[in-house]
Amino acid sequence: MLKKSALLLVALLFAGMLVWGVWQGQGEHSGVSSASLEDSVPALGERNDIGFAALRPLARAQGLDPARVALGRRLFSDTRLSRDGTIACVSCHRFDLAGADGLPRSFGVGRAEGNINAPSVFNSDLNFVQFWDGRAATLEEQAAGPVHNPVEMASSWAEVVVRLNADSELRDAFVAAYPDGVTAKNIAQALASFERALRTPGAAFDRYLGGEARALSPLAQEGYEKFRDFGCISCHQGVLLGGNMFQKFGVMGDYFAARPLTQADLGRYNVTGREEDRHVFKVPSLRNVAQTSPYFHDASAATLAEAIVVMGRFQLGRELAEEDVRAIGAFLESLSGQLEEGVVTP
Repeated sequence: MLKKSALLLVALLFAGMLVWGVWQGQGEHSGVSSASLEDSVPALGERNDIGFAALRPLARAQGLDPARVALGRRLFSDTRLSRDGTIACVSCHRFDLAGADGLPRSFGVGRAEGNINAPSVFNSDLNFVQFWDGRAATLEEQAAGPVHNPVEMASSWAEVVVRLNADSELRDAFVAAYPDGVTAKNIAQALASFERALRTPGAAFDRYLGGEARALSPLAQEGYEKFRDFGCISCHQGVLLGGNMFQKFGVMGDYFAARPLTQADLGRYNVTGREEDRHVFKVPSLRNVAQTSPYFHDASAATLAEAIVVMGRFQLGRELAEEDVRAIGAFLESLSGQLEEGVVTP
């Protein structure tokens, strides 16, 4: 009887998480597949019996304007976006660190320390919202955040436009991409165009989803099976294995009980002011996750193994065995893809 009750509780929690993702809106969702591992490789765009989008291989971005991408590439590394000319987008989103910076919290102008772990910018165009708390709906909207944040670039669009307009070569590049030249809107659009090019397809798991059964090692296949069976896939699904819903951090326990709260810990609550959004965050993508330590909004997990243990404990209510952690870690390592040649260096 106890076992049946426990199974019913898990089923209800899983259903609740799926409903939560749909209610929060937008994006693609999928449930846990009941198929065996051998039968689980979905075709591109396949949908499961619940009707949500299944896991899909990551594709390269299509239809981008080359002139705007090239302009955005220049702006992404341009320190004139910051007040004192010391910080660029690439300062916190490094190409050699899978679009993150490897720090618990990033540093802005005057060595001001931020209050949250910088997420990867790779594949970010596929997120249903931007930032941990989802306060920006688009990449264009997100671009304004760091520019105006006093502990990041500490500048303003008005100041940035003046500085960039003083560069005749850059001004000509703007005119080539945008007839009205250097404007705040065009700066944000160019940055977003470049970021949309920062896709990392070709991961071993993408090849596996494409039908290459041997693309995953036996340990990674075991990890994928556990990832599904334990319920990780209830929140980490779709093409990004995440990035398409909000979820509370601490579904099965109080993650924040052992330490003082910070403003960043409030998550989505900071945006909406609704009590039900306290400690709610955008579920992060797991693409390239093996390369983007430390983990979580508070950078509390230094290693991937630590992060897996925490997720098991607080999101699944499960103490994972060492062999489970090792297998899931192998699967997560199979999610690392590569930028297209020439995207970041013309």
